[in-house]
Amino acid sequence: MKNLIVAFSFLCTSFIQAQPVRLAVAGISHGHNAWILGRKNDAAVQLVGIYETNQELIKKMTDKFHLDPSLFYDDLNKMLDNVKPEGVLGFGTTLQHLSVVEACAPRGIHVMVEKPMATTVSDAEKMVALARKNNILLLTNFETSWYPTTDRSFALTRDTSFMGQIRKVVVHDGHEGPKEIGVSKEFFEWLTDPVKNGGGALMDFGCYGANLMTLLMNGEIPISVTAVTSQFKPNIYPKVEDEATIVLKYPSAQCIIQASWNWPFARKDMAIYGSNGYIITKDNNNMKAKGKAGAEQEYKLTPQETNTYTSPFLYFADAIRKKISIPSFGTYSMENNLIVVKILDAARRSAQSGKSIELK
Repeated sequence: MKNLIVAFSFLCTSFIQAQPVRLAVAGISHGHNAWILGRKNDAAVQLVGIYETNQELIKKMTDKFHLDPSLFYDDLNKMLDNVKPEGVLGFGTTLQHLSVVEACAPRGIHVMVEKPMATTVSDAEKMVALARKNNILLLTNFETSWYPTTDRSFALTRDTSFMGQIRKVVVHDGHEGPKEIGVSKEFFEWLTDPVKNGGGALMDFGCYGANLMTLLMNGEIPISVTAVTSQFKPNIYPKVEDEATIVLKYPSAQCIIQASWNWPFARKDMAIYGSNGYIITKDNNNMKAKGKAGAEQEYKLTPQETNTYTSPFLYFADAIRKKISIPSFGTYSMENNLIVVKILDAARRSAQSGKSIELK
């Protein structure tokens, strides 16, 4: 009898593993919604429900992506109970992330939100507490998490004979500005709102550098955060900053995060300097590095070389199916992203007060 029970359990597990992961979406005002709404169901992921209350936006997205109107719900709790997703993707405002976790966590539904995790430390701490209490995944999606150069850079920094001790990291993120690149009116409305987004360029792009540095420092919290912000385009962004520079001080390293809605072109790149060598990434696939010995090497990487997930949804699905484990301070992890929100909160307070904010 025991053997039959084990065999039956194995068959059930195998059947579940073979099924696509049922994902629902909570809010579609984020400009990245096309990543999931434009994705066709496949063997890995099935879109089973969409929560949204903006009827104009629903009509726009339904027409654009040829969506079945029956997917849409105007009540989040009703959607969760009716379609019973295994995971939910938060594509609404950053301010709404907490309410998504509050609805999903008690139901045992895993959550992935867009970066950053939350607008405030209080919200982030509540989200993490709910995730831990209810034993769910709480992931935060960053574009740079899909970059082979991020994975290779991290691997090289762990080779102390190549890099030595990390001393300085400089991260550049941003673009010409939300209006300048033509984001949707629904996205623009909350992305430039100091409450719904928590700020402007500082929150939108400062989070990338904080996330990457927390990965590189293996979860170490900076001693202090110092930030300077500017409003170069008040006629376009009257409520929030469009330029931010954040300096993180650690006992053995510094990090300079340059977040901007004023770059002449879109960029997501970084430079890592160690006591023995350096790494400079250009984009998702191209980078160069030099160790203490040997000449500078140039890399043109593929996801296969670095085992990089280029789809956050496949990463989420595999994490739900327990095919992969989430590193404690990996870029998606809630441990990393709680620190990110603490850094961003300190940066806002520093910019407002003109003083460095101590975190330790």
